[in-house]
Amino acid sequence: MTKFNGFAPVFIALVGLLLAWQFGASLLDLPAYILPRPLDILTGGIGKAHLIGDALFVTLLEALLGFAIGAAIGFGLAMVMILLPPLELSLLPLVIAINSVPAVAFVPLALIWFGLGMASKVAMAALAVSFAVLLNVLAGLKRPETAAIDLLRSFGAGPFGILWRLRLPAAMPQLVTGLRIGLARSTIAVIVTEMLGAYTGIGQLIYQSTAQIDYVAVWAAVFAASLGSLILYGLLVAIDRKLIWWK
Repeated sequence: MTKFNGFAPVFIALVGLLLAWQFGASLLDLPAYILPRPLDILTGGIGKAHLIGDALFVTLLEALLGFAIGAAIGFGLAMVMILLPPLELSLLPLVIAINSVPAVAFVPLALIWFGLGMASKVAMAALAVSFAVLLNVLAGLKRPETAAIDLLRSFGAGPFGILWRLRLPAAMPQLVTGLRIGLARSTIAVIVTEMLGAYTGIGQLIYQSTAQIDYVAVWAAVFAASLGSLILYGLLVAIDRKLIWWK
């Protein structure tokens, strides 16, 4: 019942927004290329459900693969950097410099290096996710106070023992934050890369529908991508509750 009460305001707000959109677009008689009506988008989406479903499956698969690879890379680099401070001093400025460039700037290189297939989308997603996870986990691993670290050392704990018993538990909230940011960046990176070059996927479907001046299909694809992202985010929230059970 508590969960339902938490979702109720969101559901009511969403329904209210859709109703206002439907009646507002009808009242103003807005053409489809400016703002199609939600019922028209729903009808168009149902008519192309198979096409949208196949494209969404590819996009979510690419986003998940890139997310998993990027999260593993970012987490691993953060662990290595905390154990080897000189490596952090030499690599972190480079990481920050690369992260300051919008990920979309690397899309042409990814398409040249990895082609128009799945590999380029996974690579872009992994690149976007790894930075978010690395920076957040690294900040979390540095949260424990010096006094707590010295106390563990006085009991004979080495760098790995301190990492496992103190730093890693303290970094869990930051890890989840990095995963949440990374998941959003992963989906965005995949869709943008698909729009610039792909055989299939939601991004390519949006691009093709725009070229064909089928704006209802564009909105249907956007809604499908949003729904898929919400499902992935819901899974991540469930994992968050398992990892950080004390929250």
